[in-house]
Amino acid sequence: MKRREVTFGGLLALLAIGSAGSVIGSALPAPDLERGRLVYETNCAICHGLDGNGRGMARHHFETPPADFRTGKFKFRSTPSGSLPLDADLFRTITQGVGRTGMIPQVHLDEADRRDVVAYIKTLSPRFGREEPQPPIPIPSTPDRTPEFMARGRALYFDAGCADCHGEGGKGDGPSARELTDDWGNPIRPADLTRLPRKSGPKPEDLYRTIGTGLDGTPMPSHADALTPEEIWALVAYLWGLPPKSEWANLGTLVDEEIVGFNVEKRHRQPLPPRGSPGPGAPAGSRKR
Repeated sequence: MKRREVTFGGLLALLAIGSAGSVIGSALPAPDLERGRLVYETNCAICHGLDGNGRGMARHHFETPPADFRTGKFKFRSTPSGSLPLDADLFRTITQGVGRTGMIPQVHLDEADRRDVVAYIKTLSPRFGREEPQPPIPIPSTPDRTPEFMARGRALYFDAGCADCHGEGGKGDGPSARELTDDWGNPIRPADLTRLPRKSGPKPEDLYRTIGTGLDGTPMPSHADALTPEEIWALVAYLWGLPPKSEWANLGTLVDEEIVGFNVEKRHRQPLPPRGSPGPGAPAGSRKR
């Protein structure tokens, strides 16, 4: 396979996903919660559970447990640590998926269905009824990735304690790695920073966002207060160089590696009825919770 040329500031072609920001906006129609319920129960409940508790019937097939939506804690956000995500954050995760987990890109759903399911997921946690998301952290323009900047990032990687969890070579095998658990008591391995695709997304800005916001519900903290924006970018510059050429070459063909035993997508997904037609099952208000 011919290797893709990837630049530090460029957009990587990952599973032909689109930009979430282009479809979440004020000009869009109000979401249809009933349609969102139908989309969720048809596509998401198999892993996340009907009530969003992360305990769907396929959960035991995955190393990384499906998210529990009831707590309102979301790993992949543009907002500060502890904040609810923006609608655009949820839309982005649904659209691009989470690399090397059972959360595959949901690009088979049209944009309206993805917006509707975002609105429905928000009904599964009471946090969305009593809190507003905080403003997103700003992401400055991508700087030049010079050897000096990368060397500074490498020094910060060790000074900031990243190697304690992610390991000296970034393989997720640091001295603290075996002891880590998430907020639900599940063992959680630090990311192998030499592997692609990355869970937070394919762009340098996605890495910046993860370092700045942290991953709520996990031991990965926010570094927005501990590091300056320039220092975060230096870290990104260093981390961008960790995956070997073979990872970049295979990026376009990488598939979900965490499904064990069967293909959840093919065996459990049912086709959605056309938009505007009544879906199967009881109305949302009559479903047991």
